[in-house]
Amino acid sequence: MTIHLYLSMIPEALIASMLAPEEFGVYYAVGSQKKARGQAIFFEIDPDFRHDYFRIEEGIRRCMPHEDGSPKRSIYISVYRVLEHMSLDAIHKLYLVTQDGRVLGMESSEEFPEDTVGLHLYQEIAPVHPLIVSTLGPLEFYKLIVKNPVSLLSLPAICFVELRLGELAEDPEYGAVRDLPYSNIEHLRQCLVDLRTKTVHTKMVNRTQPASFPYRTIKSGIFMGNKERLLYFPMPSREELRAKNYYWLRSANM
Repeated sequence: MTIHLYLSMIPEALIASMLAPEEFGVYYAVGSQKKARGQAIFFEIDPDFRHDYFRIEEGIRRCMPHEDGSPKRSIYISVYRVLEHMSLDAIHKLYLVTQDGRVLGMESSEEFPEDTVGLHLYQEIAPVHPLIVSTLGPLEFYKLIVKNPVSLLSLPAICFVELRLGELAEDPEYGAVRDLPYSNIEHLRQCLVDLRTKTVHTKMVNRTQPASFPYRTIKSGIFMGNKERLLYFPMPSREELRAKNYYWLRSANM
C-alpha cells in the first residue's frame, strides 16, 4: 500500500498514513469511537520529503497494515515545531474537512489577493492561534510576523486565514454584523476602532482563540509561509463550490 505524508494544522503534526487524502480527511475529522469529531485542516506532503529533524523513515517503517489487512490510518511522526521545519517545496494540496467528514481539496496559486482598503481579521492556525485584527493586508501581515518583525514577537513560520469582516472593515463602530458568527462582537468592534486611533498595525482580539473556525467566514483563502516565501491557497467562490462541492458547502454552512 502507498504511504502518504500529511501535515496537520489542527493540531500541528506530521503524520504517515496508508489512507488517500479523501479517506484520511474522513478518518481524521470523524475518527473512530475513541475520538470526538472535529474540523480538520491538513496538507499533503511530497512522500520523498526528508528532514533531519523528523524521523520519517522510522515512521514509514511503522506504517504497516493491520493483521486483518486493513490499512494503517495514522502514525504520528512529530507533534512539536513541525511547521518551522517543513520545506514549502514539499507542500502539495491543502484539504479542509468539515466536522462530519466532507473533504475539500485546494490548490495553491501564484496570484495573491489584492490588498483592499480597510481593516482585516486574521485567525492564526499554527503554530499559535490567536485572533488578530490588523490594518495590514495578508502579504504585509505575513512580513510583519515572519519576514521583517518590528517587535519581539515573531514566528519562524505561520499558517493563517483571513476572515470576513463585512461592513465592520469600513465602519467598525456602526457597521451591521449581519451573518458574522463571531463571539463577543462588541469587543471585536472596539479592537477595530482602536486600530484607527493608534499607531500600531495589529491588535490581539483573543489570545486563546481555538484554531478551528467556520469555513463560511473565509474571506480569501489560507496562507502558509516561512522566512523564505509565502504560499496561498485561494478559497473557491460560492458559485464554484455550489456546482462542484455542494455537500461540502452545505456542511460548512451548518
